[in-house]
Amino acid sequence: MGRLIAFIILLIPGIMAAYGIKLMRDSVFNKLLEPYPVLWLQFSLGLLFTILGIGFFAGFLLNRDRKKGTVSKRFQK
Repeated sequence: MGRLIAFIILLIPGIMAAYGIKLMRDSVFNKLLEPYPVLWLQFSLGLLFTILGIGFFAGFLLNRDRKKGTVSKRFQK
């Protein structure tokens, strides 16, 4: 059960990061999507979603590895 919850916790930021990459790609190719009024706002939100999604995923993995004790000395608290 714990692994399923961890998978769901990681799935949500992964989807958010993928959507952010899609928003940035559409902005580069000048395809404006419906809820966004201008391209620069669409690109900015895509960048924000991507950074937040990847950052959450990386922090989750770092925290897990710290608990296991498999990180190098400079990443330990």
